[in-house]
Amino acid sequence: MPTSSLVVAVPAAVTGAALMGLASAAQARATKQVDRARTLDPALLSRLVRRPLWLAGIAATVAGLVLQLVALAFAPLLVVQPLLVTSLIFAGFFSARLEHRPPDAVLAAGSVLCVAGLAVFMVLARPGETGTTTFVSGPAPVALALTLAALTVAGLAVSVLASGAAAVLGLAVATGVLYGVTAGLMKVVAGQAREDLLAPFTHPVLYVVCVVGPMGFLLSQNTFQRGEFLTPALAVITALDPLVGVAIGLWWLGETATTDPAAITGAAVAGLVVLAGVVVLAARATRLTHETPEVR
Repeated sequence: MPTSSLVVAVPAAVTGAALMGLASAAQARATKQVDRARTLDPALLSRLVRRPLWLAGIAATVAGLVLQLVALAFAPLLVVQPLLVTSLIFAGFFSARLEHRPPDAVLAAGSVLCVAGLAVFMVLARPGETGTTTFVSGPAPVALALTLAALTVAGLAVSVLASGAAAVLGLAVATGVLYGVTAGLMKVVAGQAREDLLAPFTHPVLYVVCVVGPMGFLLSQNTFQRGEFLTPALAVITALDPLVGVAIGLWWLGETATTDPAAITGAAVAGLVVLAGVVVLAARATRLTHETPEVR
């Protein structure tokens, strides 16, 4: 890869990640400025759209996505994607600034663990880009669909039956799964569009994305609104999104992943690092909430 490509791709990816972190922090802050809504209640969006901070978050999201596309135009996903997960670190910093509190060292350390683990996992275990638009047959797609549906339902159930940090993490799990499904299916839509611009409109995948995508976004706003601290929930969402995407590539689209034992072992260790980071974030957020109930 030419050095000139990296000169463009790396700053674009990091700046895009910073903007996505700012977007998450702004949206999380704005959700706490309106009345709490029930899960998946669209009225929440009608309240948020009147908040300038939330609209600024949406603008930052669009700008971040544009920069991510620029980065991907100059470098492969294998280079760009690990840089994009740094949005979690940026989100923690911007969230602290918007809430007029100093950044917490433990929350920052937990975010770094999650980002490092995710980056290594994606480098070692990400399946190959096949560009396929055809779903494989057999029991694997059905099993994955049932598993993802069960995870989503379980997350929503926990958000209803539990309280505090557990409820927020339940919402985050459901959000991360829906985000991952949306990203995985968008690969199919993009592949269909490359073959024929009208092809996506003749297949059900696009319409599934049009339902699942907005549901995931609305759930993310519910998650932000109910969490006292942004980074624990965002870490779960950030981790599940690519992991679900990898699973969809493998079991729905027939992509192949590495079979090298060393790479598989490294990916497993990286996954444990991510889990450790989430545990650190959740535990620290719970402690801070108990110490300072009025954090906002």
